[in-house]
Amino acid sequence: MMNAAFAELGLDWHYLALPVPPARFAEAVRALPGSGYRAANVTIPHKLAALEIADELTDTARGIGAVNTLTFSEDGRIGGDNTDAGGLLDALGDPLPASALVLGAGGAARAAVWALREAGVTVSVWNRTADRAKALARELDVGAGRADAELLVNATSVGLHREDTLDGLPLIDARVVADLVYAAEPTPLARWAEERGARLVDGLEVLLRQGARSLTVWTGRDAPVEAMRRALVQAPSSTSAQA
Repeated sequence: MMNAAFAELGLDWHYLALPVPPARFAEAVRALPGSGYRAANVTIPHKLAALEIADELTDTARGIGAVNTLTFSEDGRIGGDNTDAGGLLDALGDPLPASALVLGAGGAARAAVWALREAGVTVSVWNRTADRAKALARELDVGAGRADAELLVNATSVGLHREDTLDGLPLIDARVVADLVYAAEPTPLARWAEERGARLVDGLEVLLRQGARSLTVWTGRDAPVEAMRRALVQAPSSTSAQA
């Protein structure tokens, strides 16, 4: 997706996947500029750690309390932004549902809760560990616990592994379901949503939209969204991840 965008824009840039264990995250990120890297996306489980390592934060990243987009300046400073929030709203489109239940309490959930709240949506957050949901709800001034809503957002890790099930998740009667997990095959939540006839916003569309925003942050240019979508849809994949 990103390499297709670079080619479309005539940029001699290359996008690579770098698996980094949490214990080596700070060391690895600080070494990237010296290795020729201009920027990076950060995914689960590093979004909170990326907030701590950034020297400069956008208002969005600071408000969410998590970073998914890093930019390395020539003076060695690291800029942190969060495009998960805007990417989710772009993927949902207008008009937004009036209410939402967000499942999860990690970096992706924080972005979803913040984005929806800022857009005027009434939000409640749920987590298997209730204290984590309550802490996030207090911090972002939203509701905590299961609540009926028009939109259900999965920001948990459910769906990352083939054996995952929906057991224990509060599956409400939502008319729109957004699953931030994407995989080569439909996730359990995506199958459930489609069986119910709910409108599904899948993780690939959210990934596309947040990636487009990251690209604009790095280059200052409009992202070629359709070229990115074609590459994303056509790319063979055997892995699962979270946008």
